[in-house]
Amino acid sequence: MTKVVESVAEMRALVTDARKTGKSIGFVPTMGALHEGHLVLMREAKKICDVVVVSIFVNPTQFGPNEDFDAYPRTWTEDLAACRSVGVDAVFHPLARELYPEGWGTWVEVAGVTDKLCGKSRPTHFRGVATVVTKLFNIVQPDKAFFGQKDAQQVIVLKKMVRDLNMFSEIVMVPIVRDADGLAKSSRNAYLSQEQRQAALVLSQSLCKAREMANSGERDIKAIKAAVMNHIQSVSLANVDYVEIYSFPGLAEMDILDQDALLAIAVRFGSTRLIDNVILTPKST
Repeated sequence: MTKVVESVAEMRALVTDARKTGKSIGFVPTMGALHEGHLVLMREAKKICDVVVVSIFVNPTQFGPNEDFDAYPRTWTEDLAACRSVGVDAVFHPLARELYPEGWGTWVEVAGVTDKLCGKSRPTHFRGVATVVTKLFNIVQPDKAFFGQKDAQQVIVLKKMVRDLNMFSEIVMVPIVRDADGLAKSSRNAYLSQEQRQAALVLSQSLCKAREMANSGERDIKAIKAAVMNHIQSVSLANVDYVEIYSFPGLAEMDILDQDALLAIAVRFGSTRLIDNVILTPKST
């Protein structure tokens, strides 16, 4: 039976009991509005770990001014049912004051990989992510924490944070989960009109085109970016935020595809901003 935990003290007690019996702990941090992508993370955690904890907390510190914090979907009843359907052991569902008590004022900032891609247009976003994940790791103390590749920059940031701060937890990146038509699963897909959702298929199509180019031997980063940009802009409803290629996982600038690279895109359809990515591997010679 999935246990609902609302306080930090109760969550720590649950973790302590698990540790006493030698059980490993898997953790899936979420902001709720769960979809199949989240359930895949939970199932992966259950395969590897003895006890699986899911957090559901819409974290206010990772939303910037005029972003969609208030509008972000809160679907607690459905989310709890989804967690129970997978059979997770506990759902940590704290109030904001549990994680950010009065007088709170400590931040975790990760330098070097947060000033590009989503971090360029959302300068405080990853500070909020790193801070809340650090707090959650301190509370849940997981052996392994599971995150989706769709938020690849987030995974890179958190892996660097764990390494730099000598944290105990290991970050596990799980491949992107997509609908049958190729659209990456996202809580924000619910905001799309039918017409916008159809237009959004250009995202996965453009990534497939880039992968085909890389597999065919194309090594010119500018050529790959231009092909992706042209394909996305062929759809009138698509408003490109960025199309970028950096080394993976270092996020260094590159001109030639001579190592693994992250092709990441962010595109608006109406007021809804969607992200997607693919890891490109140079064709072996």
